[in-house]
Amino acid sequence: MFPDAKAELYFNNDFQLLIAVLMSAQTTDKQVNKANKEFFKYLKNPEDWIILWVEKIQNFIKTIWFFRVKSKNIFKTSQILSKKNLDDFNTVSELIKLPWVWIKTAKVFLSVARWGQYLAVDTHVHRVLNRFWIVDTNSPEKTDKEAEKIFTKKDLWILHHWLIFFGRYHCLARKPKCEKCPLKTDCKFFNVSKKN
Repeated sequence: MFPDAKAELYFNNDFQLLIAVLMSAQTTDKQVNKANKEFFKYLKNPEDWIILWVEKIQNFIKTIWFFRVKSKNIFKTSQILSKKNLDDFNTVSELIKLPWVWIKTAKVFLSVARWGQYLAVDTHVHRVLNRFWIVDTNSPEKTDKEAEKIFTKKDLWILHHWLIFFGRYHCLARKPKCEKCPLKTDCKFFNVSKKN
């Protein structure tokens, strides 16, 4: 259904990708992209924190959720990466040492920037995997742990994008497009709702 699924965040380099993913927590990619079109004219590389500081960063990203705390952490991350090379951060455990970088953030970054075999579990992936009986969990964090046991490494990179797109544009939280879904016979959500 989504053969060309790929990251929809706007960025020009790996550093900007990391910052965009950091900004996307609890915020849509569309909202992040609106802010980044202008913001990334000024924050091109980690060293640019010198001309921005926290207050200017806040002004650029004030339309996204948690912009104050995200601004502080963008500033701190930029400071750290102006002294260390982002190319040296190649694992989830290394990346989560950076401010506001969580497991999901690290996996998205590694999947997109390094073509790493990671499945970043966001709300879309969590919902889809539960609706298809692949997992039975009540949080994305638990789904993440279960997914690691189920899928082979070689499947993860492409699954990451496919599942996000499927959840974002087809298997929606409130009004999923069940009637025209080619997978509905395998879907717990469809089969349970059909009985009710």
